[in-house]
Amino acid sequence: MFDASVYTDRRNRLRNEVKSGIILLPGNPEAAYNYPANTYHFRQDSNFLYFFGLAHPDLAGVIDIDNNKDYIFGNDVDLDDIIWMGPQPLMADRAAKAGVTNTALYKDLFDFVQEAKSKGRKVHFVPPYRGETYMLLEELTGIPFKDVKQNASLELIRGIIKLRSIKDKYEIAEIEKAVGIAYEMHTTAMRMAMPGRVEREISGRMEGISLALGNPVSFPIILSIHGETLHNHYHGNTLVEGRMMVADAGAETEMHYASDITRTMPVGGKFNQRQKDIYEIVLEANMKSIEATKPGIPNRDLHMLAARVIVDGLKNIGLMKGNTEDAVREGAHAMFFPHGLGHMMGLDVHDLEGLGENYVGYDEEIKRSTQFGTAFLRLGKRHQPGYVFTIEPGIYFIPALIDQWRSENKFMDFINYEKVESFKDFGGIRIEDDILVTDTGYRVLGKPIPKTVAEVEAVMSDPL
Repeated sequence: MFDASVYTDRRNRLRNEVKSGIILLPGNPEAAYNYPANTYHFRQDSNFLYFFGLAHPDLAGVIDIDNNKDYIFGNDVDLDDIIWMGPQPLMADRAAKAGVTNTALYKDLFDFVQEAKSKGRKVHFVPPYRGETYMLLEELTGIPFKDVKQNASLELIRGIIKLRSIKDKYEIAEIEKAVGIAYEMHTTAMRMAMPGRVEREISGRMEGISLALGNPVSFPIILSIHGETLHNHYHGNTLVEGRMMVADAGAETEMHYASDITRTMPVGGKFNQRQKDIYEIVLEANMKSIEATKPGIPNRDLHMLAARVIVDGLKNIGLMKGNTEDAVREGAHAMFFPHGLGHMMGLDVHDLEGLGENYVGYDEEIKRSTQFGTAFLRLGKRHQPGYVFTIEPGIYFIPALIDQWRSENKFMDFINYEKVESFKDFGGIRIEDDILVTDTGYRVLGKPIPKTVAEVEAVMSDPL
């Protein structure tokens, strides 16, 4: 945990955003894997972690705005718990680490909330994402299960997003630790990406590195020689020469902060000319978008910059044609780049999106596009110092999308379908880094992970 003063300050700042009532932040319970005693690795709710810091199941935090008090509700262990898990800190001692002096039994939470409601006080909560939390909120508030999410407090949602979006020095240090673990994961993947290997051997090794150096991976590893499937979690293919392997993976630190890095490598360790041509376009889009990052620039502008770089590059090798600005404005680039440039990052690998993607990534000034491709941009609003986000352009050759657009004679002025046909077997390429917005520009977080053609080939020259 951070120092107790960090959590106290966060709760006090949240009080300035939510003016009255009580803020209810349930922690997560354990979740059964395949029978009650066999549970998934426990992961605390990120909002509870941010304001109370305790990574233990069956807790709830309350911020009483009107009376300027904070509470943690939870139970001390009994002898049976000690036999199986060893001695555990008392609830009062746990709470003190979060700067909280008021503790109560978990069952007392129900009376506490009912008393607040009886006095006409507002009970603020955020949208739940687990069934147990839906049921808990129904029991606590009386709101029917099906209506719980739509009754979440918009005032609280906006307040949490405002606070958590700006990363402090402690959080930035944790994210850099997570990138350091990702360095080991991705350079290991490069050294293992040799013909004859099965993908799961590599993804398993990467996950083991994360577990050995921190916590489990920050999201299920995406690793495949079929990179044209953007989130490909199937790891059963055997690597063959001539394919590119996309590895999109990150680690979670012991403090639960995430990294999210993508590297793409040629199976066998050497780029052929066709692979190099496409790779260099994606790399240029990645680097130019990073270099343009600064406070005040809309992330949507960075996305459009990447799209223009991709169109220019594909025109140079004959896959696209026509006016670049027109092609991007009309959305022709989305044939090859059908997703957004990136997303916020922090305690969640898609930070804060459980509170509502449009609240996190957009605002009154910048609204979400409805155009195919650009509609998937998770973050469009202007950057502020302290934002941490990903830049992850890509180029993909998706046979079903190519066939559909060609059958519809779509964007015939911009796409050279005859040549695109010859790339249907290519797969995809994505390159992703984690970026901090500084007061004057940007900083790429963590130990630099090889990404130029020369750097990737150098790492792969020493295979595992």
